Amino acid sequence: MNRRTLLAFTLAWVAASALVPIEAYAQSQYPSRPIRVVVPFPPGGVVGTIARLWAQQAGPLLGAIVVDNRGGAGGVIGAGEVARAQPDGYTLLIGNTSTQIINPAVMRRRPYDPEKDFVTVDMLAISATSIIVHPSLPVRNLQQLIAYAKANPGKLSYGSAGAGTLTHLAGEMFKQRAGGLNIVHVPYRGVGLAVTDLVSGYIPMMTPNVTGQLLALHKAGKIRILSVNAPTRLKAAPEIPATVETLPNMVARLFSGVFAPAGTPKPIVDRVSQVTRKALADEAFQEKLIQSGFEPVLDSSPEKAHRFVDQEREQLMPLIKATGFKK
Repeated sequence: MNRRTLLAFTLAWVAASALVPIEAYAQSQYPSRPIRVVVPFPPGGVVGTIARLWAQQAGPLLGAIVVDNRGGAGGVIGAGEVARAQPDGYTLLIGNTSTQIINPAVMRRRPYDPEKDFVTVDMLAISATSIIVHPSLPVRNLQQLIAYAKANPGKLSYGSAGAGTLTHLAGEMFKQRAGGLNIVHVPYRGVGLAVTDLVSGYIPMMTPNVTGQLLALHKAGKIRILSVNAPTRLKAAPEIPATVETLPNMVARLFSGVFAPAGTPKPIVDRVSQVTRKALADEAFQEKLIQSGFEPVLDSSPEKAHRFVDQEREQLMPLIKATGFKK
C-alpha cells in the first residue's frame, strides 16, 4: 500500500469513526434550538387547539416549541412541508385523520405518502364526530331522527366541513349504518360556517367534531347533540349517548398526534414521545382537553400510535372508496 492510498484510507476511517459520535452527541443534546411544530390548518380549529395545549404543557419539559399554522388544501400543504423537512426532530407535524388517511386517499396526485414519508411519534387526543340537529326538528334522540328520515326521504340535509372531510364521511357512515337513509349532503368551506347556519336554522342537521363551543351551544339549547360517534360517551358530556348504543360500529373520530419526517432518529422520536406521555399524565392538562371536547390518549407509544393509525385506515378506506370522492 503506497503512501497516497494509506493517507486516503486513514482519512476515510477517521471521518467514518467521527460520524457516529457527532450524531450521537447531537441526539443526546436534543433539542438545542426551538422545535417548529406545524399545524396544517388555519388557527382556531380542533387540531390547532390541541397543538397549542400540548405545546404549552410539553414546552417546559422538552424545550422551546413554536406552533406554526400552515393551512391550505385541507391540511395537504402543511403536511407536505413536514414530509420534505430534514429528519432531525426540529420540524414536527400535528397530524390527524385527514392528513394521514383521508387526504392521501382522495387525491389523484398525492404530494406525500403518509405511510412512507412519516414516522408516528405519539397520539395526543381523540375528537369524536357527532350527530346534531336544530331544536326545531321534531326529534329528541337518534331513534326518532332515523324514523323521521325514513318517513321523509330527501327532505333532510346535513352540513359538513367540506367534501371529503371526516365530517362528510361521518354523515355518509350514519346514512349507511342506519339502513341507507336519503339525507342530502351540504358541504361547507369549514365547520364554522356550517355551525352558524345550523344555529340559525338554515340547515337542520350536522355531523361535526365535538368541541367545547358545541357543548356550550347544546347546553344553552341552541342546538341538540343527539349522539357522539365514539366507542363510549364523552367524559365532558356523559349525558349524551354514544351512537354505538343505537347503531353498532358507528364510530367516526378524528385523532390528533405528533408525526415526524421519515428517517428521524429513534432516540429523538422516543424523547418526544416520553415528554408527551409525561405531559398527558398531568390531570390538569387532561381536564383542559376534556373541557374542550377532546378525549386525551393516556396509554400510547410510537408503536401503539402507529398501530392505531393503521386500524383507523383499515376502517375508513372502504367508506372513502364508497363515496367516490376525488380531488
